[in-house]
Amino acid sequence: MIAKLFSNLIILFLFVLASCQVKTDRVERTIPIEILKDKIAGGWAGKMIGVSYGTPTEFVAHGFTLEDSIKWTPSQTNLALLEDDIYVQLTFMMTMDHYGIDAPAKKFQELFAKSGYKLWHANVQSRKNFYDSIFPPQSGHPDYNSHADDIDFQIEADYIGLICPGMPQTALAMANKVGHIMNYGDGVYGGAFIAALYTEAYFETDMVTIVKNALQSIPAQSDYSKIVNDVLLLHDHYPTDWHSAWSELEKKWGNTDICGAGSSYNIDAKLNGAYLVFGLLYGEGDALKTMEIATRCGQDSDCNPSSALGVLGVMKGFKAFPKDYRDHVLAISDSLFDNTNYSFTKTVDNTIRYAKEITVRNGGKASDEGLTIKFQPARPGDLEVSFPKLLFDRRITPFENHGWEFKGKWETKFKADTIPQSRFSSTAGDEALFTFEGTGVSIAGNWDRNCGKADIFVDGRMIRTIDCYFNFSHQSPGNTCIFMITQLPQGKHTVRIVVKNEKRPEAEGTNIYLSEAVVFKTGGKTNEGFKYSFQK
Repeated sequence: MIAKLFSNLIILFLFVLASCQVKTDRVERTIPIEILKDKIAGGWAGKMIGVSYGTPTEFVAHGFTLEDSIKWTPSQTNLALLEDDIYVQLTFMMTMDHYGIDAPAKKFQELFAKSGYKLWHANVQSRKNFYDSIFPPQSGHPDYNSHADDIDFQIEADYIGLICPGMPQTALAMANKVGHIMNYGDGVYGGAFIAALYTEAYFETDMVTIVKNALQSIPAQSDYSKIVNDVLLLHDHYPTDWHSAWSELEKKWGNTDICGAGSSYNIDAKLNGAYLVFGLLYGEGDALKTMEIATRCGQDSDCNPSSALGVLGVMKGFKAFPKDYRDHVLAISDSLFDNTNYSFTKTVDNTIRYAKEITVRNGGKASDEGLTIKFQPARPGDLEVSFPKLLFDRRITPFENHGWEFKGKWETKFKADTIPQSRFSSTAGDEALFTFEGTGVSIAGNWDRNCGKADIFVDGRMIRTIDCYFNFSHQSPGNTCIFMITQLPQGKHTVRIVVKNEKRPEAEGTNIYLSEAVVFKTGGKTNEGFKYSFQK
């Protein structure tokens, strides 16, 4: 007991000492090189530890908090080597290694599109868009990416904040470029907010202040800013009771996800961003408590503790983590992350190198002794909204006689031989029509190597040709969005899908699969005018 108390006092002393050595004002900020290295190592180690902690619980709890025991030991940190939270952004660092910090967004998209690892949601759509010659910023725009508000960029923007210590405007410019590869609106703001948290954590020791300062990097009118401000409000009212704060937040924001529309599943950036802020605020600077709360909030419960502990790791440094955490990170420090040439050691070293270069680029100084960083305020750009006031209405499969009409030789694909999964055709001129009342619709189907092209018409107007070919043998998405359109006038609309029997030379077939239509309507946001229980 005495030994543990003595150890904790040493860690506290080191943290206070480091804080004294980091100097900041409205003109410039300075940080010694050893402190910089410790904070960078802490940030990356936090990402690794946090994602491994939450991995077994990912999407176990959606719409409720996780109350079961969390079975984790620091030895499981090696799971981080296979996590997209880390390998995607290391690919972005590899892009800078090859093409420089100012590499165009298309190069960032190309390297991660061609990488061999799995991607999901907005990322996998951006990969598909690259092969369909849809490049940034269109590749992340809701016209071409139905996952525009998803969490993807939020979980892979940490590196931007880490290489931009105390430089939120520089981080914001990078976030706007890279974030629009796969996201838009709140999806981009999630990554910009995360990056800003890191830039502030280098020089600030109060977590509430870090969160408030980071909000200056995104538009105050955005829903992302509003939900984080709600977390600050709830934390102020329930300073020791995160469960009550979570319950209040859930009533207002829990059903705002377009991707998981109509279900309790939510991979929306802003709700999951709110959960990681819960971890930061209610974790009170303790690594395990920060991870646990961010995880127990549910939904994407490996990504959220990963980002939360990464921010805490920068604020306190690698040395402040418990010894067994540090030991297990160091034990795999030279192991490569999936489909990258980066290890933990190389990641820390290159982050330091880029931090020095970016500091000098922005009028500061860098030497073997440390950094002197010129102060810069954050100035967010104009507001982007991916799906203005869009609300889920209903889902309709092509096996229901509610709006679907098929002309031609459409067949049925079965799941487990008996359960209808989708309708498909490869015959030129075969048509599928879906008629609905609303302001938007998402048509779901398959991407695969045996898929081809189709023309899409909405209310008689040709919109574009889609190509459902996808050649990643380890991941051929089914029931994925193949076309989405929103912001139509309220009323009756018809989407017509015409099979072309055309394909790329490398495709194995020309099939078009249809598995579902998701109908949307437009109305006031469900949380407009919402008041928490303690508000009059």
